[in-house]
Amino acid sequence: MASKTIKVEPFDLVVFGGTGDLAYRKLFPALYHREKSGQFTDPTRIIGVSRREMSREAFQASVRETLAKFGEAEDGAALESFIARIDYLPLDATGEKGWKEFAAWLGDDARIRAFYLATGPDLFAPIAKRIGEENLASPSSRIIVEKPIGHDGVSAAAINDALGAVFLEKNIFRIDHYLGKETVQNLMALRFANALFEPVWNSAHIDHVQITVAETLGVGGRGAYYDESGALRDMVQNHMLQLLCLVAMEPPASLEADALRDEKLKVLKSLSPINESNVSQLSVRGQYRAGFAEGAHADSYQHDVANQTSDTETFVALKLGVANWRWAGVPFYLRTGKRLPQRFSEIVVGFRRVPHAIFDHGADGIPANRLVIRVQPDEGIKLWLMIKEPGPGGMRLQHVPLDMSFAEAFGAKSPEAYERLLMDAVRGNASLFMRRDEVEAAWAFVDPIRAAWAQSGETPRPYAAGTWGPAASIALIERDGRTWNEEFE
Repeated sequence: MASKTIKVEPFDLVVFGGTGDLAYRKLFPALYHREKSGQFTDPTRIIGVSRREMSREAFQASVRETLAKFGEAEDGAALESFIARIDYLPLDATGEKGWKEFAAWLGDDARIRAFYLATGPDLFAPIAKRIGEENLASPSSRIIVEKPIGHDGVSAAAINDALGAVFLEKNIFRIDHYLGKETVQNLMALRFANALFEPVWNSAHIDHVQITVAETLGVGGRGAYYDESGALRDMVQNHMLQLLCLVAMEPPASLEADALRDEKLKVLKSLSPINESNVSQLSVRGQYRAGFAEGAHADSYQHDVANQTSDTETFVALKLGVANWRWAGVPFYLRTGKRLPQRFSEIVVGFRRVPHAIFDHGADGIPANRLVIRVQPDEGIKLWLMIKEPGPGGMRLQHVPLDMSFAEAFGAKSPEAYERLLMDAVRGNASLFMRRDEVEAAWAFVDPIRAAWAQSGETPRPYAAGTWGPAASIALIERDGRTWNEEFE
């Protein structure tokens, strides 16, 4: 059944960093899809802003070229309508150039204004401050900022202070594109729209949870940023902890933004600390070396970032505990890395084995039920069950999945996360965005891990590109009698 497109009010979307990779690769294609769906109403406007000198016509041509490059553009009315909405203004985010022209372009219109900061986090505070000084933030304005929000708790608080000095908290949208993915949203539907799962969603029935975000690529063009960040900051502090929160949170009273975020915050504050006393038992960090990945030779991380002494981690595995009644004794295993054999993101909920087996199923016994939620690619949900193999000759059991692919079930590819998140920000719906206290609670958990690593003096464990990370990450889970999920298909 096709979903109904709900139009949004006319708005102005200003993209700071409008000539950057994020804008071209993600934002403009997402906005074009919304144009094709008929979601925009006139006179919606989109303006790219950056330091680069460029005419409006040249910028429009660059957007058109980018859409064609990624296979998004089609000749037709939708493309022409979208291109006609686009404008461009050279502007120095930290200087004087372009601000008067920018204010004149916005005008006194009371329509919704959304300022998207597709820039480095070092520019978040200066841009927000300047928007305030120029009186460009109306009561209906929103500001949208990309992760990372700072590089630690102190810097995150400073950025949040700067944003909060100009915008109300309800108008600050801290974007994590993972929360816009259909499967992540379906995790909430799975838990709270079905009577089947919530009664068993606790330590009495769940043995453990795994969350994996695996990438086959190296650092690519992000080497300078990544070498200052690493996997813990880049992936765990935001994406992976948000996924953990959605798995572990209590049922919210409603889908209202603060009701959801209150429950996620409780999870973050319930995480058992990892610090110098237990970091060696509960964490593994690694860095890829030269190897064979994606069908070809792959250089080492140190070669990719041109820093032969870098000790930045490209792989992290953690064993976490959520210290509350629902999850007492249930380990949450997280792993993420670059240059791994496959690209996928998934959540695996491993249930406990049956307490008494009446069937003969070999020395290992009957496998436990397992719920696998595939976030990307090939979004879908699998529930692994034991069933009888058809035919005579005794009770032969098979471990098979009930498999639901979103593409097959709904006959269409799921929309990109940015499509949903951009429109939610325009509408003022903050349900899928992080609140200030969430961001700072996540840093409060992650900062001691980084400090403990630094205090230990140990360098990241090496692993060959194209493998599943350091052997210690396998030991992290197998010494508890469990294994990482390997049934990817």
